[in-house]
Amino acid sequence: MKWADLFDLDRPFTLLPPLLGIVSGAVCAFGSAHNPDPERLLRPSVLFTVVLGSICAALLNAASNTLNQIADLEADRINKPQRPIPSGRVSVPQAARHATLLYLAGTLPVWLVVPYPAVTLADRLGGALLDHGVFFLYLGAALATLVYSLPALGRTKRFGIWANVTIAIPRGVWLKVAGWGMVAPIWHAEAWWIGAVFGAFLLGASSTKDFSDMKGDAASGVHTLPVKYGEHRAAWMIAPSFVLPWLLIPLGTVLRDPAAPQLAMLTGNPTVLIALGGVLTLWGVYTCWLLLEDPASLSRRENHPSWTHMYLMMMAAQLGFAVAYLV
Repeated sequence: MKWADLFDLDRPFTLLPPLLGIVSGAVCAFGSAHNPDPERLLRPSVLFTVVLGSICAALLNAASNTLNQIADLEADRINKPQRPIPSGRVSVPQAARHATLLYLAGTLPVWLVVPYPAVTLADRLGGALLDHGVFFLYLGAALATLVYSLPALGRTKRFGIWANVTIAIPRGVWLKVAGWGMVAPIWHAEAWWIGAVFGAFLLGASSTKDFSDMKGDAASGVHTLPVKYGEHRAAWMIAPSFVLPWLLIPLGTVLRDPAAPQLAMLTGNPTVLIALGGVLTLWGVYTCWLLLEDPASLSRRENHPSWTHMYLMMMAAQLGFAVAYLV
């Protein structure tokens, strides 16, 4: 098996958002009012934790990509015959071994991800189970990808909105909370509010990739939203996820943290957060126009512009949150 084939299995372009999501979440925790380090220093132990967590997030996403290609072999023979497995360049057993190694490499080292004041290896290996909350988020995310892809575990990809839920919770909510957990404990409401923004976005936006795969999905018994409801209705169903989640950002600068009423739900720079929410909302409206102008065109292109905008919006939101918590 060639390195280029492994590269195609991993789909490196899709690895940047989870990596960036971890880094962005960590920056948010670092700049928040909940940073446990009173001096707010970028200590080597903190840097190590963030680097380890972000690399593991990318590896876990690569594992999921490989597993999904194994599970989607029949559909890919119709939709994407040039991919490594349907083209015959990589066998299913080879891909399965590759995915297994990636899953192990993307989860086991995360046991060492424990926020400050854990500094030494002994601190990271020991401690209470609650100190290892990030590990359980990664483990849950790995299990979610198995549930999404494997028939033996349900293959929620077959069941319309449940496929989106299986994507949105681990790759939206848990990813941001895990990034936060690189620096501060994950139990703060602020971390989960930020996660909810991204989860609500992916709940609908993740379906943009399904339109071009309708023919193969339908033939293999996968009833994604566009297969189940048609292009037009599915486009209207997912459109709100490109707009409404971003309104939670300015709302979070107004609402109070129930555990600390003296603090806003979002403790980053309110001006930047409000501007970020406004820009993303307008961007979302534009993407909705692309979606709804000609829904049938979504299934005629391998990657519709709305799919590209989905990834770009997610990365822009990650960067915007990081900026809001640093200035």
